[in-house]
Amino acid sequence: MEKDFILELDNISKSFPGVRALENVNIRVKKGTVHVIVGENGAGKSTLMKIINGNHQPDTGKIVYKGKEMVMKDTIMTGQIGISMIYQELNFIPELTVAENLFLGREPYVGIKSILNNKQLYKKADELLKKEGLSYSPYTKMKELSVSDIQMLEIVKAVSIDANLIIMDEPTSAITNREVDKLFDKIEKLKEKGVAIIYISHKLNEVFRIADEISVLRDGVIIETRAAADFDHDSIISMMVGRQITNIYPKEKVDIGEVVLKVQELCSGKIFKNVSFEARKGEIVGIAGLMGAGRTELSSAIFGMDSYDSGKIILEGREIKIRSVSDAIKSGIIMLTEDRKKYGLVLKRSIRENISLPNLKQFTRLGWLEIKKELSEVAQKSKELEVKTPGLDIAADSLSGGNQQKVVIAKWLLAKPKVLILDEPTRGIDVGAKFEIYRLMVKMAEQGMTIIMISSELPELIGMSDRIYVMRQGEIAGELPENEFSQESIMRIATGG
Repeated sequence: MEKDFILELDNISKSFPGVRALENVNIRVKKGTVHVIVGENGAGKSTLMKIINGNHQPDTGKIVYKGKEMVMKDTIMTGQIGISMIYQELNFIPELTVAENLFLGREPYVGIKSILNNKQLYKKADELLKKEGLSYSPYTKMKELSVSDIQMLEIVKAVSIDANLIIMDEPTSAITNREVDKLFDKIEKLKEKGVAIIYISHKLNEVFRIADEISVLRDGVIIETRAAADFDHDSIISMMVGRQITNIYPKEKVDIGEVVLKVQELCSGKIFKNVSFEARKGEIVGIAGLMGAGRTELSSAIFGMDSYDSGKIILEGREIKIRSVSDAIKSGIIMLTEDRKKYGLVLKRSIRENISLPNLKQFTRLGWLEIKKELSEVAQKSKELEVKTPGLDIAADSLSGGNQQKVVIAKWLLAKPKVLILDEPTRGIDVGAKFEIYRLMVKMAEQGMTIIMISSELPELIGMSDRIYVMRQGEIAGELPENEFSQESIMRIATGG
């Protein structure tokens, strides 16, 4: 019966300049259920969610919420009628405190919204944090937190609103397995209260854990909606990408050469200590470890984003001093950071500008920019990496996550690095885009590049690495050759079990 549905989308269509994002989308979401929407990056998932939440207006179609046809004017309105959303792009203001972020737009006031009740604000935030088992101080500024911390706070903020429908767009992209379990427990309790969840994720193991129904979206069109039990892993992937991917990890044997990068006894306060490892020409070296083990901090020190206190970095047999990012780039060491939006892209600039920005010396002569040369090189690299875009002058923030990642890779490949560090290279991108990133990694290894991959996805590390180092509490706790790879062996070392 219709009264069982909290939300009904009827023939929703939406276009942006040069892009048809959604076409006649029909979805019905039942009360007290989790309706998962899967699809490749660029399939239209986030656009659809933003239409439901009032960020965008559909070109055609209607939205029925709680049995009434409605126009979702803006996010203030949707919040007032009981719709809450966790955005894929972390939605926070760095200079605000945790408390100010949690209650942004719904702050307690004294009198008729004239004076902010700071005491009440921080009291409510403290109570909420304790209730959710989070140890953050409500007075901490958001900019001082990690991506994982911010993700957890965004989840807490969304579920703390007394909502009837919660949209979760990639809510687990940056949190630990333990935090994922806490989120799923929260979802079950919300379902018991009759709250409906629309859930978007590229992690199919999560999808099958929590989904009641699944809709597959491809190129802006709903391909299929069924009960979760009627899908399996392979059928979802083939519907998402429109073809069968028989081996998601296209690793190939590459001739591995001499040692290119050697790190000896590298230390940085209490963050990491006595770290030693090496990586060879044409080798893909995986670095595993739990959140907080020091993986990202180690790679940031090697790339010059953070400092280190002692130890040596040896490149091609010669010790180098890296005091800044420019030192690392000049030496031939490049890093793709885990937060591509913050550190990898200038989102409002064009694809062309993003790819050419760190490589302008290649395109200048006597102080003048050779535009034809720049356009030619950028276009060639963009084509080589199969960046899906209407044109190179499109702003980077208009691209899907997978295509944004390709733009970051393209700009660094133009720098012709000797060592490429990839920190969570497939975070927040779909199965098809992951496959393309993996193919690129293999191609780069075949060309003799040394690749270091940090990943929280153990199947990814196992599927793509030649060797794996495991970090625990800031130290290298073990090294595994390919014939000893398993999720159990990695976790045993990572946890000290």
